[in-house]
Amino acid sequence: MCFYSLTTWLSLVNFLYFRLALKTKFLSIVLLFFYSVLGISQTLNLKDKNWQIKPVYNSGFIMVHRATIGHLVKGFPSIYELNFSHATAGNKLWQLENNKPDIGVSLQCLDYKNPSQLGYAFSIVPFIDIPLKQQVKTSRLILRLCWGATYITKCFDIHGNPKNIAIGSHINAYVQFKWFWQIQLTKSLRLEPGFAFTHASNGKSRNPNLGLNVASINLGLNYALPSKTKTEIARIDSSTRVKSKNEFLGLAALGFNEKGVQTGRLYCLLLSGAYQRNIRNTHKFSIGTDFFCDQVYAEDYANTNVTRATGINQWRASVRAGYSYNVGRLSFPIEIGYYVFQKINPDANLVSRIGVRYYSASGIVAHFGLRTHFAVAYDFEYGLGYRFVIK
Repeated sequence: MCFYSLTTWLSLVNFLYFRLALKTKFLSIVLLFFYSVLGISQTLNLKDKNWQIKPVYNSGFIMVHRATIGHLVKGFPSIYELNFSHATAGNKLWQLENNKPDIGVSLQCLDYKNPSQLGYAFSIVPFIDIPLKQQVKTSRLILRLCWGATYITKCFDIHGNPKNIAIGSHINAYVQFKWFWQIQLTKSLRLEPGFAFTHASNGKSRNPNLGLNVASINLGLNYALPSKTKTEIARIDSSTRVKSKNEFLGLAALGFNEKGVQTGRLYCLLLSGAYQRNIRNTHKFSIGTDFFCDQVYAEDYANTNVTRATGINQWRASVRAGYSYNVGRLSFPIEIGYYVFQKINPDANLVSRIGVRYYSASGIVAHFGLRTHFAVAYDFEYGLGYRFVIK
């Protein structure tokens, strides 16, 4: 039995999780920033003073993806941002491939307009702003990829806040996708109108966890700090160039979730293998197979069949297809799969994943992902893998 035979190392994981101050959900923050900082460190040169400051105001609405959270909507949320960014110089191949993006950190306050049940979300999130066209014009469209952590002041409390079934913990992952236009006003000033999608959830590490999604329009004013320094490009660093169009990725990951409210932590094991095709350094397609051994699934099996799952019946398997957008060594995968093997169907036939991966020069891959079933989070995945180059 896969979990009962792994009791020793699962106990060790549990011990480390609590003893290293991770019981306050800081594991998600540490890993999110670890992956992001690895990517940002490829670009930032602290001696270069080519920095930008941008305040942004957003106004939007909560997307009611489940009728059961409709009672939480009391008004139109506002998001207040203060962004600090750095323009890349174009001295690295991945910067040129992404049209010399801006990289930085965003400090955000999200007012859900329901102070008693939802409160406020305070977020700190690394981001990258990618121009969608190479040619520099007076106005051009930008895509922002933004993933970090947020503290939400009001979460579910069985006694004090029982109606908040959207957010089950104070610490949550925070994802933001933004599309906006850069409109150059002067040499130092840019006007940046656009629209955004924002998501916050804890990946079902604490129930309830339907998550909160906000769609908004926004307006920002970007001010470039005066700089007399100019980066001289002697050569282009192409160390992130893929070695082959064909590769195989194998990885293992561990996650955890809860079956119900305050029912205790249950573990999820992932073993995955995939063939990946690099169309360009910035684009990757994949097909593969995922094998899951979940304690939540094991409990559902026992409740359905009045017997404990053993052997292969503990596992679920899916075939999947995916696409990844790559920014240097950072990769942002979106994957959709179908369960081809599961003895019961407690969730759904379709399973999906969004995430971030860091591909080191040695071939080792750090993986962080969010597994979902029809937009309902199942668990966060924390794992390591290896990329095998196929010549």
